[in-house]
Amino acid sequence: MKEILIKDKLFRVLISGRRISRRIDAIASSINSDFEGREVIFIGILNGAFMFAADLFKRINLKAKISFVKLSSYRGTSSTGNIRELVGLNENLENKTIIILEDIIDSGETLEWIVNDLTARKVAEIRVAALLLKPDAYSGKIPVDYVGFKIPRDFVVGYGLDYDGFGRNLSSVYSLVK
Repeated sequence: MKEILIKDKLFRVLISGRRISRRIDAIASSINSDFEGREVIFIGILNGAFMFAADLFKRINLKAKISFVKLSSYRGTSSTGNIRELVGLNENLENKTIIILEDIIDSGETLEWIVNDLTARKVAEIRVAALLLKPDAYSGKIPVDYVGFKIPRDFVVGYGLDYDGFGRNLSSVYSLVK
């Protein structure tokens, strides 16, 4: 499918499922190498990162656990700028090595919020892996250690990302046709 209609919006394929899979292989290989012999806790940001988190975690060869937190800052096709925690973390993370798994990093407000929360929990180390990064929109100071793809500021759906709840099930990433 090169183009898809979701509700009232037309989207065109930006990144194929095959390219996503190959890139996740490379990210997993880097993480496995960087953390060899160490215990790691992955924290996926729901809802969007569930596909990225699942596919990446299957490729991890470390002593590892995975947990999720549900945060929200989007309504429709734009960020509200207000982070809301809908489902939180309820395990002790003190002195643990954490890798945050994000579907997309846009402004970086969600990332900053979760890093501040984890820092308050006295974790030992925080790393960040994101399937997608919008470098022209990202104004944060937190380094993104593992990036799948750098993309323009376009609104995207698919592979976990949605438009009003729809499109998460698509195996490719699609951008909004203007």
